[in-house]
Amino acid sequence: MTAPVTPSASTPATPSASAPATASAAAELPAARLIEKHRPTLDRALEAIRTREFWSPHPEHPKAYGEDSGVAGSLSAGQGQAAFDALRGGRFEIEGQPGTAGPEGGWAATEVSPYGLEMGIEYPRPDLDLLLPEMRKAMPAWRDAGPEARAAVCLEILARISARTHEFAHAVMHTSGQAFMMALQAGGPHAQDRGMEAVAYAYAEQVRTPEAADWSKPQGKRDPLELGKRFTPVGRGVSLLIGCNTFPTWNGYPGFFASLATGNPVLVKPHPRAVLPLALTVRVAREVLTEAGFEANLVALAAEREGEGIAKELAVRPEIRIVDYTGSTAFGDWLEAHARQARVFTEKAGVNTVIVDSTDDYKGMLGNLAFSLSLYSGQMCTTPQNLLIPRDGISTDVGEKSYDEVVADLATAVGKLLGDDARANAILGAIVSDQVLARVESAGSTGSPGEVALESRSVEHPDFPGATVRTPVIVKLDSAKPESEAVCFAECFGPVSFAVAVDSTADAVALLRRTVREKGAMTVGAYTTSPAAERLIEEACLDECAQLSLNLTGGVYVNQTAAFSDFHGSGGNPAANAALCDGAFVADRFRTVEVRRPAQPAEAAQG
Repeated sequence: MTAPVTPSASTPATPSASAPATASAAAELPAARLIEKHRPTLDRALEAIRTREFWSPHPEHPKAYGEDSGVAGSLSAGQGQAAFDALRGGRFEIEGQPGTAGPEGGWAATEVSPYGLEMGIEYPRPDLDLLLPEMRKAMPAWRDAGPEARAAVCLEILARISARTHEFAHAVMHTSGQAFMMALQAGGPHAQDRGMEAVAYAYAEQVRTPEAADWSKPQGKRDPLELGKRFTPVGRGVSLLIGCNTFPTWNGYPGFFASLATGNPVLVKPHPRAVLPLALTVRVAREVLTEAGFEANLVALAAEREGEGIAKELAVRPEIRIVDYTGSTAFGDWLEAHARQARVFTEKAGVNTVIVDSTDDYKGMLGNLAFSLSLYSGQMCTTPQNLLIPRDGISTDVGEKSYDEVVADLATAVGKLLGDDARANAILGAIVSDQVLARVESAGSTGSPGEVALESRSVEHPDFPGATVRTPVIVKLDSAKPESEAVCFAECFGPVSFAVAVDSTADAVALLRRTVREKGAMTVGAYTTSPAAERLIEEACLDECAQLSLNLTGGVYVNQTAAFSDFHGSGGNPAANAALCDGAFVADRFRTVEVRRPAQPAEAAQG
């Protein structure tokens, strides 16, 4: 067991005598009951982000949910499936959300399951001129509740989402194309962990300044100058979450909960192909807010019709003061340039690189890389793309291996990993879009500077014949050829990787530096048994601000990160301007407003 968090690190200053409610009265408020319920979890989360140890309150195993879990309302696998099926082909009502019946309001249905399942769900497309003023009206009471109450409400939202993990798993699976187990884990407990991590950081930053302070400045022989001061964290304004297609909850929850916990209403604009997971989140959040005595319109959903592109309109509205976005570099750059009235947090594209210098576990290295390239068909922002391998080969525990041998052995490892169709479907999931499929089919085609070392193959899905499932393709490139540069320096999102022959490890590090500096990287990996090479690679990542994983050969992969311990992205290179999650991700979502007045005499304060 870890030591409890000290009060100074985890609790706000004691309210002054002028606080609006007594302790006994406050105990009757719904928010106060939520504080009592969730304070131990908040303290444990605060301890986890301090120590960076492993911790998760959300079980990964499917059997942890259901009637036997001991959690009220927890859905079993069958109940989650039934709940998801009941949503299909209907209208997703969000009770009390304004604007749907307004002049510019209506309904939108745009989702297409990558598995070929009919969705047919309509979502509210609100009139923003009616919705946004109502969201702003909800801010004062939410601000006055204070950081602890806001954190407790957020943790209750997460607890209720966690109880419905099986339902959310199907929603994520059939919007993102993730295989079911990945959708359950990454879209469920791992996403919930990231949301809770953001709440912990938000709370810690807000209580860094005490709620109240008595200030006294000595004046020599004269009476001292004395003031009473109060400090209130105040949200910036309406926060816009622009959701992504591939990880709607995992990438969406950090911004969602960071903004809500720091006092901001959150307007959720999902990706048109991945609405359901975030729509369910909005519905749960509104229910909890109402029960806790706050305005449900602190959270709202804005779906869009096919090809409408309302994110551009929303992002520049004066009411929007925060934007969270995950997606393409082009639109991320547009947001940073044009949404000048808002604080914009972006996770864009990068070119992730692995340097292969040497290894003392050749089989383990190949297995680890094969899984990293295959997981979710390479449709992760952290999937390795460029594998930099010295053209003269590498040293291993099974002897020297030439560049061609390393590439051929990696291709064989991928083939073995995905040779069984059942296992392949469980690892790969489905291709999320036609654009990804086109990249797979064009890799190494006529006119390309590379030679295909591993062909992609189609895999039939026994349960979903409409799914498009493809194994990875590996293409050999030579860094000495000028025509290879354009390929190496462009993100190729999907199951496409390039085995790049370089002159030496030093040349690989130089190419790594340039790639991260110019194009960005969410992850960097390296394999080496040389202390000198390790220092060279680590120094490059420190200089260019890129997250580095060294010599992974077991069950931890370069494209996976753990909440409360690992930082997803750094915010220090072009791939992203923020990290999930650190203090900088939450601190600029609020400002501290001070009110000061002459100190009251002690007897007056007591009276």
